[in-house]
Amino acid sequence: MKIVIVDDDEAMRNLLRAICEGEGHQVVAQYADGSSLLDFVRNEHPDVVCLDYELPGKNGFELLAEIDVAANDVAVVMISGSSEPELKGHAADLGASGFIQKPFEEAQIIDELNQIERTRAIAARAAASPTEAVSLAAGIPTAHERALPEPVASNPQETAVVVPRTAVIIDDSGAIRLLLKGVLQEIGIKVMGLASNAEEGIVAVRRFRPAVICLDVNMPGMSGLDALPHIKAVSPQTKIVIVTGNASRQIVQAAIGGGAIGYFLKPIRPAKVEEFMQKLLQR
Repeated sequence: MKIVIVDDDEAMRNLLRAICEGEGHQVVAQYADGSSLLDFVRNEHPDVVCLDYELPGKNGFELLAEIDVAANDVAVVMISGSSEPELKGHAADLGASGFIQKPFEEAQIIDELNQIERTRAIAARAAASPTEAVSLAAGIPTAHERALPEPVASNPQETAVVVPRTAVIIDDSGAIRLLLKGVLQEIGIKVMGLASNAEEGIVAVRRFRPAVICLDVNMPGMSGLDALPHIKAVSPQTKIVIVTGNASRQIVQAAIGGGAIGYFLKPIRPAKVEEFMQKLLQR
């Protein structure tokens, strides 16, 4: 894989380079800050960015968010010397493919790179198959659906039936949408729609009546937890799996209380998603 390393510590850059090249990967650029990173990513299309959190100028989270918008097929491994527990979850919610805390063992970097190789292959296959991206600007929803002040009243005759082995993915990270789409397709679940926010997701559920929804918790605007009653009202038989970088007791209890049946923890690991969904399909 083609790898970019961004860290303001030269010794750390050299260590990461040695590990990556020792595994047969190509380090195509190294930066001490993120000032030139986005242009390089757009123009050169590397496979992976190893990104330090604490950088001069923009921090790693700001750069991660920009990369996800500009080139969501680029995998980002966030690296931090901070012990703040919420950092890993926040990085995952922003689309990071992995998280490494300094000091680290060489095996941790190698494992993350191996995981990314697999997820990139899955996402590439997903990108090759078209799936509708639902947009509120497309004129699909009614004015009432746009407002969504309260959960929409359901019609039992209209919402009782879902389409078997179909899914809708609702996540503000393009990289995570693509990865989940690829994993679901590989186990025979047809992804009918991709939505980047909760409002678009509710429209997609109303339109497609999927058997399963993968629903991000932390999104701009309406959160996944706030969207749960609207989704259950629109399609009560649809099974909802939340996707989160923070699997705290409070989050999980709120999700289960709102009608979710389980959760995937970010960064997404395909094997765990496959195992969970296979069990769900067998019920």
